[in-house]
Amino acid sequence: MKTKILYAVFCLLTLASVGQNKKYAAMMKKNISFLDSAKNDVQFLAAAMSFEKMSIEEKKDWLPNYYAGMAYVRVAFEKEGEEIDKWADKAEVCIKRADSLSAENAEIYVLKAMCSTSRIMVDPMSRGFMFGKEAYDYSQKAMTIDPNNPRPYANKGQGTFYTPEGFGGGPKKAKPYIEKAIEKYKIFKPQSELHPNWGEKMCKDLLKKCDE
Repeated sequence: MKTKILYAVFCLLTLASVGQNKKYAAMMKKNISFLDSAKNDVQFLAAAMSFEKMSIEEKKDWLPNYYAGMAYVRVAFEKEGEEIDKWADKAEVCIKRADSLSAENAEIYVLKAMCSTSRIMVDPMSRGFMFGKEAYDYSQKAMTIDPNNPRPYANKGQGTFYTPEGFGGGPKKAKPYIEKAIEKYKIFKPQSELHPNWGEKMCKDLLKKCDE
């Protein structure tokens, strides 16, 4: 009798867990879709706050913190001057949390590179070397961790594309990275519907600009 009761309790807990997981997955999909379609700093900030709330509820999953960090980085890219640092700082908090939950993760290193790149825009002349090297090192680390992941190449291609030719950037230098990313997107499969899967359209658009 006792065994039957314990089994019944176990089944109820399992069903509850499944229900919570489905609810969590549905919310994550909704938030990811919103982030993907966001167009301005207000929408990026709304996405960041939503993901941060989910990170509190799902403390063991690195993905909410990853997406919150991504959204804050996107806010930073929309700003100018010293205000960029404010949002890059918020992104770094989320990135560090994600990193603590999933070490040696290529996706997180790409996000670190993006955050460092955003800081360059505060003052490119004085910050370009330090944060440029930091972004480069993070991108290289991501490529080493997961050579088949297209996003390190996509991010590096984008960064190179918008770097002035006098500083080693420009379309010609960016094109090989973009082409390599596109090739990798053809075979890349995300671990799940909730895992990062962005960048392919961006690369195709940049490749067209490289060829103009």
